[in-house]
Amino acid sequence: MAQAAKCIMPQSEDKKPVASRRKGRKQAFECLYGLIFESAADERSLRRVFARCPHDVSEDSEADAGRDFAWELVSGVWHNQTALDAVIVRFSKNWKLSRIAKVELTILRLAVFEIMHRPDIPLRVALNEAIELSKRYGDENSRNFINGILDAIAKAVDSGEFEIHKDL
Repeated sequence: MAQAAKCIMPQSEDKKPVASRRKGRKQAFECLYGLIFESAADERSLRRVFARCPHDVSEDSEADAGRDFAWELVSGVWHNQTALDAVIVRFSKNWKLSRIAKVELTILRLAVFEIMHRPDIPLRVALNEAIELSKRYGDENSRNFINGILDAIAKAVDSGEFEIHKDL
């Protein structure tokens, strides 16, 4: 249990786990956004696309951890995209997937993957990180749109609607 808590909670004196994950999310977002325009037919081509995506060029363990985390996110979103899209459509009332802007859709896919498939990432962290990405890459309406959908999903998770055990 102590080891599991160590993975979930960043060390208070050392912000590297948080920083490398934030960089990893940024890298994952950029790669996933690119996949909208250049799709990957299989995991091998996904790895090629990922290798061409922008990465932190520093050569330290933090950059490696961020890159590894980015790959986990990209691979996870890619493998689960149909299910993620179904959740997004369900909670984005009156919005068809094709009407959601590509930036917002990419952020939503990434956040919903973290919510649904990453037990090491608390709900609030997934929501807050998605909002940060929307501030950086979206327009003035992105944050509210993304927050509304993710908040509804988080409440559904918290109420036990999904078989996921995370606190809101």
